[in-house]
Amino acid sequence: MTVALLILFFYAIAMWLVFYKYQLLKFNIAWGVVTFWVGFHVLFLLIVFLRFYTPYTIDGHVIRQTIQIAPRLPHPTLLEEVFVAQNQKVKKGDQLYQFDQTLYAAQLQEAQANLAIAQQNALILQEDIVLAQDALDEARANEQFANEQVNRYSNLVPRGGAKQETLDKWNAQLAASEAQVAEGEANLKKAQLAADAKLDGVNAQVAAAQAQVDQAQYYLDQTTIHAPEDGMIVSQQARPGLVVGGFRVGAIAAFVADANPYFLATFYQEHLKFVEPGQPVEVALDFYPGQIFTGKVKSIWEGTGQGQIKPSGRVPDFLFMSPQGRFAVEIVLDDDPALKRYPGGAHGAAAIYTGGGGSWVAVLRRINMRLYAWINFIVPFDV
Repeated sequence: MTVALLILFFYAIAMWLVFYKYQLLKFNIAWGVVTFWVGFHVLFLLIVFLRFYTPYTIDGHVIRQTIQIAPRLPHPTLLEEVFVAQNQKVKKGDQLYQFDQTLYAAQLQEAQANLAIAQQNALILQEDIVLAQDALDEARANEQFANEQVNRYSNLVPRGGAKQETLDKWNAQLAASEAQVAEGEANLKKAQLAADAKLDGVNAQVAAAQAQVDQAQYYLDQTTIHAPEDGMIVSQQARPGLVVGGFRVGAIAAFVADANPYFLATFYQEHLKFVEPGQPVEVALDFYPGQIFTGKVKSIWEGTGQGQIKPSGRVPDFLFMSPQGRFAVEIVLDDDPALKRYPGGAHGAAAIYTGGGGSWVAVLRRINMRLYAWINFIVPFDV
């Protein structure tokens, strides 16, 4: 609109100079029609060229990456200390919040005690194997001795060298020894199976106990929340006495990261016909009246909400002549010392220079951008 008004203004001045100031031509109905016709087509062509070769929008905002600070605690836990003030800059790893550790420290101590018991049981299982092997060896020795005695008395009894009662005694002893060997083998196999119950080479009970220790240590560590990266907490509302955990699923604060801010601007779909990543961009932020920032197109977001139909049991409603959705263009601004403090959500205008339409089209758009930047000194009015 600003460019159109400028074109009309200069065109009107030119016509005034020609017909009235210097009277190079005599104004009449015919010249009036020609003047209107030429002016209309010049304005129309200029606007078309500007819209397609230098797309422009005033719907742009600075986007800052945010992280939801949400405690990961399984039980209702009291917030004891807050280390960060509202809008205070913090570095990665700085303490933000400290929650009560009493319960989680006790759970860790219990888990460590269970781990010690499991490790001791694992040693006992190895000792059980040794004892079972010794008992089996003794049973096999008794079996062998009883078998030798049975063979000996089996030869003596028919010849009258020994009594039948003695042979019967050794037969009974052999049977008992064989039963002891079978029991010893079963006990040894049982002990070996118990000792062989492993996970990645570690006794299963020890591995389970170690997992409980790791879990308890994890939750104990979560009682202290650290800054995930450089940034700040916006609108600090958490105070000591707040109880979180248990059924709470929401965040207690929003963390705004310093890294990788970008400018997101929306354009009408047809104006993006010649836009490609890497093309130069100018941005005028309302936060910095009179200044123009440069950047480049990073990408065009491939989709809008109108391109999505959510799963539902209802048939979608399609409104006749529904307004078209605008597409977002992500713009990465060049490094500038002034941009170190622009806040997320800062509004501004953006123009993309596709390189088409001639240099005069780009010149007009640059004039348009600078008018927007300078008019921000007085708009919006506060009186």
